[in-house]
Parts: sequence; structure tokens; C-alpha cells
Amino acid sequence: MTIDVFWRIPTHGEPSSHRNRTPHRGDWFPGDDTRAKSGSVGGNSNGSNYIDYIAEIAHAAEISGFQGGLIPSFPMTDEPWVISSLLARETSTFRFMIPFQPGFLNPVVAARMTASLQRATGGRALYNIITGGGGPAQLWWGDSASHDDRYGRTTEFLDVLKGVWGGGPFSYQGKFYQVENAGLVNPLSKEEYPEIYFSGSSDAALASASKHADYYLTWLEPFEQLREKFDRVKARTQILGRKIKCAIRVDIIARPTEEEAWAEIEKGFNSLSREALDKFQNPDASDSVGAARQRGNRPTTINSYKDLIIEPNVWSGFSLLRGGQTNGIVGSYEQVAERLDQLVALGADAFILASTPHLEEAYRVGEEVLPLLRGKTDTAILRAVG
Repeated sequence: MTIDVFWRIPTHGEPSSHRNRTPHRGDWFPGDDTRAKSGSVGGNSNGSNYIDYIAEIAHAAEISGFQGGLIPSFPMTDEPWVISSLLARETSTFRFMIPFQPGFLNPVVAARMTASLQRATGGRALYNIITGGGGPAQLWWGDSASHDDRYGRTTEFLDVLKGVWGGGPFSYQGKFYQVENAGLVNPLSKEEYPEIYFSGSSDAALASASKHADYYLTWLEPFEQLREKFDRVKARTQILGRKIKCAIRVDIIARPTEEEAWAEIEKGFNSLSREALDKFQNPDASDSVGAARQRGNRPTTINSYKDLIIEPNVWSGFSLLRGGQTNGIVGSYEQVAERLDQLVALGADAFILASTPHLEEAYRVGEEVLPLLRGKTDTAILRAVG
């Protein structure tokens, strides 16, 4: 058994630590009007740009034992397809996990784009298929489709994409897509079809994932909830005569001692405004089942960072410190590795890890945590390409 471990590439500004909310690395951050250029005094440009910084992160992850990296896609980020092609020239083996919502691309065009990237990079592209959480965030993209329609559209999209990949002629008549005699031409049709990491927690999501996904990707949740979710998606997939692996996207804070790790959380929490806490407890509307599952683990009253500890070494306030998912693992190097080992025992086959700042933490996690994970899993060997 191999365990794939990916890192996260922050295609947006990031602070220098969880204790500091002022971003100064990069030039993307919502609501920030004081963006400073890296390596310069007074915010003046020195010729270095943000792609140079995230290229450093990709290099750090590559040589620290991570197989590749997730390149996030949000309204405040650069476009992952473009970033992937730029970083491909900066790395040798680093794989690019490209998240995108199928409704925003024609599947035939997406197949051509992906096959071209595979050809140019030696097969280093893979997908993180996301279908969107509804509400105002989904409308930002101009998408007003209902929850189940979005997943139905995703299923059809992947039907067509896979159908045309083999060269065709391929025809398809669906609710959302109609294709006549399509197919990639040689040599694009000979490129490796990308692995698919599929996100979503609803029944509609699981139905689509069971048909097309290689990996079912979920945020970290209480461990028993994850066991139940993994069992559910694997059962659905087996009905179709397929097998699926499971992956977990999780933030971590790992330090030499547990006390040092929690000190990082405490300092970050104590720097929060009351407004930030109120928004955390009353988030914007969404029909995302995954987000609802995350919110369901939050206490009704939050007075201390300790109120957000939901399991040993699991803290449910990470989105307060940097946005994104809520739950993460906090502890000593040994404790973080042990908790990851426990997730492997529950059925995890891959991880997408992250920690702020991503550059220094790629080295720290790669050097201090991953070797312990290797040592504790006798039958699971990390597939590292650094």
C-alpha cells in the first residue's frame, strides 16, 4: 500500500505565521490594500513577483518528499491552470492538483487543455473536481444551478471528458452536454488520463464520485464520522464494480513539543477580533453539505481556543486563522504523525497537508513529520518524489 502526500500551494497572499494576520507574501488577499512587494523596502518592486515565491514553495515541497501540490481556486486566487503551467517549468517531478468546477468549462476543451498539459509536463497533472457550495459564493462565478443539478452536470462533464479522451468518435446526449463524433487527436489522445480527486459530502456528490473518482477527497472531520463517510462511498463504488481510494485535506501545526504547537494556536486566537468570531459562528449561506458538517462540530459559545478542541490534537478553528477548512491537527511531531497514522488505519490513502507559512512549513513537515509517518506504518510506504 502506498500513501500519497501532497502539499498546498497558496495562490494568494499569506502571513508569516498563524499569529500574524497581516499578509506580506504575495499580492492576493481579500480586503488588503497594503500589499508589500517581497524583498523590497517601502513596498517598491524589486523585480521579483509572486510566482517566484510560490515556485520556492513548490521546490521546497518537491525536495521534502511531497508528491505534488494542490493549487487552490477561489475568487481571490490566480487561475490554477495558468499557475500549473508556470510552475511546471520550475520543477521536475512535482505534480499539479488542479481544482476546477466542471460547469465553467466545456468538457471537450477541458480534455484538450489537460492532455496538452500532460504532454508538456510528462503526465504531472491531476484533477480536484469541485462542484461548488451554492449561495452567494456560487453566484460570484455566475452559476445559479441547484445543488443536485450541479452534481448531475459534473457527472455528465466527466462522462464526456473520459469519452473523448480515447480519440473517439464519441457522441453523447445528456441534459447538460451534447457531443457529436468528438475525440482527441493523436498524440493528445495517447496521454495519461489524469487521476481524479473528487470533493463533496452529499448523496448527490457520493453518487458522482462513485462513478468517476479515483480518490474521494474530504476535509478532516471527527475520526468516527470519517470512518462512516469512507465506508459509505466505498460501498457505493463497489456496487458499480469499481474501487475508490480516500484522501483527506487537513491543516496541521507541528512543533517539537505539544505545548509549542498549542502556543501557536493560542497566540493566533488571541489576536482575533470579536467581529471575526461572530462571522465564524454565523457564516454566509451555503448549500454545501461538507461545510454544514464542519459547522456542526463547533460549540455554541467560544471564549477560548480550548473551546474549539473537538478531539485529542484536533482543533476546529483553523478557518479563523487563515480561511478555508475548519478542522486541523495540532501537536508535537510525533503526535501529528500518530494522528495521520490513525487516519490511514481508518481508510485514508492520501493526504493534502498545509501549514502557514507554506515555504518554511514544507521543510518542517517534510523533515520532521513524514519520516515518522513512514516509520509507524509498516505496510504503508509513502510515495515520495522529492
